[in-house]
Amino acid sequence: MTDADLIAACRQGSSRAQKLLYERFAGMMLGVCIRYLRHREDAEEVMLMGFVKVFRALDQYRHEGSFEGWIRRIMVNEALGQLRRKEPLHLAIDDYSADVAVTAADAESQLNEADLLGLLAELPAGYRTVFNLYALEGYSHPEIGELLGISEGTSKSQLSKARAMLQRRLAAASASASNSSPKEYYATGRY
Repeated sequence: MTDADLIAACRQGSSRAQKLLYERFAGMMLGVCIRYLRHREDAEEVMLMGFVKVFRALDQYRHEGSFEGWIRRIMVNEALGQLRRKEPLHLAIDDYSADVAVTAADAESQLNEADLLGLLAELPAGYRTVFNLYALEGYSHPEIGELLGISEGTSKSQLSKARAMLQRRLAAASASASNSSPKEYYATGRY
């Protein structure tokens, strides 16, 4: 069943189509929500609230752009709303210099997706949010500024600081992996 078929069936009230639509996009949208929120329970709650909005607003979808992108925007907006309610979204300013040595190219290859998501989750809320919106969702700095109620310059600064912090943490993870003995390295399963 295509997205268009699912949308049409959902608009007619088919609970089977709603279930199929949910199953098709739930895993991907949970991943989106997890990138913004520190706790899986919060991400699951946001995803469910997001799907409620998807089903309620399905008549507003005009088949312009991808349906997945439309759902993703709803999930991102829900996640941002949750951040505003639960986690202080003050855009943290740290004492670290943004001039950080570039991480070794193989640092990322030594980390799996869960490790990278873990590093991202450790970022302060403001850094993590701007990084996600810019690097992963493709929003521009003016759009991020409007979404978060900050200036374009603050958005750029937060992104720069998020990248610097991630580079430091990647470098630290790479150093600890390369300092491990071969037996310890293979025991971690990170190869």
